Amino acid sequence: MTSSDAPGPAALTGLRPRLPSPLQEVADGRFARHGVRLLLKRDDLIHPELVGNKWRKLAPNLAAAAGRPVLTFGGAYSNHLRATAAAGRLLGLRTVGVVRGQELAGRPLNPSLARCASDGMRLHFVDRSTYRRKTEPETLAAVLRAADAEDAYVVPEGGSNSLAVRGCRALGAELAGRADAVAVACGTGGTLAGLAAGLGAGVRALGVPVLKGGFLAGEIRALQSRAFGGPRGDWSLDDRFHFGGYARVTEELDAFAEDFEDRHGIPVERLYVAKLLYALVALAEEGAFPRGSTVAAVVTGRPFP
Repeated sequence: MTSSDAPGPAALTGLRPRLPSPLQEVADGRFARHGVRLLLKRDDLIHPELVGNKWRKLAPNLAAAAGRPVLTFGGAYSNHLRATAAAGRLLGLRTVGVVRGQELAGRPLNPSLARCASDGMRLHFVDRSTYRRKTEPETLAAVLRAADAEDAYVVPEGGSNSLAVRGCRALGAELAGRADAVAVACGTGGTLAGLAAGLGAGVRALGVPVLKGGFLAGEIRALQSRAFGGPRGDWSLDDRFHFGGYARVTEELDAFAEDFEDRHGIPVERLYVAKLLYALVALAEEGAFPRGSTVAAVVTGRPFP
C-alpha cells in the first residue's frame, strides 16, 4: 500500500459505522421497583466487526497509522486483537499482534487467536515477563525488532492512548443529557476516561473493572492528563465485580447473563458486559441510584464466537 492509498478518516467512514449508536430502554423489574430506568447504549451495533468501543478507540489510531503496519498487544482472548485484525483485513493494512504467553506459541490457536490469524494478523508470542515491561522503550524496541516490525505504528494494549481517549469522548457527547449516570465495563480504562470527558456537568460516569488489582484509577487519571491536559468529568470505579479477574466467568455470572438474555432478547458478552450488568443490578438493589433516575449501560461488545 502506498501513502496515497493509506486509509484516512474518509476511508474509515466508508466502513459505514452506525453512529450515533442506538439507545434502547429495557423494562426490567429489578430496576423498576427502585424507581430507576435502564437504558442500553448499543455500541455493539456500531459495526459488525469493529464492535463497540473498539471502533471508537481504533478508528483515530488507524487514521494516524497512515498506511503503516499496525502492531498491538493482547492476551489470548483479546477483543482488541480481534478488532485490530478485522480492521487490517477490511482496510488492507498489515497487522501484528504481540500475544502474552510464550508457552502459547507451540499450541493450537484458540478460536480468538485463530480468528486473528484468519484475518491476516501475524501473531508474535512473548514471555510474560517481557509482556509486563512492554511499555519500557528498550523492551518495546526489542519486541519490534524480534517481530520484524520496526516500521509499525504501535497501538497499546486495549487500544487506550490519547487518540483513543479523545475518540471515546464522542460516546459521552452522545449520552449527554440522556441519563443521570452512565456505566461501562473497564479493561484498560480508555473508554471511561473519554466517556467521562464527553458527558458534561451533572452526569456521573461509573466504571466496572473486569480485572482485579485496584490499579485502574491511576491509569485513567494518566490517560486523561495525556489526552486533555488534566482531569475531566465526574467518574468513579467499583472494583467489586471482576469475578476473579479478566476472562473469569463463574457459574453465577453465566446464569445471570443467560437470564438477562431471556428477559430482553439481547445477547450478553460475558467478559465485560455481563459483569457490568450484574454490577448495575446489585447497585440498584443497594439503593445506589436515587428514585426517578435514569442509568445508561454501555454495551461494548457481543458474544464470541
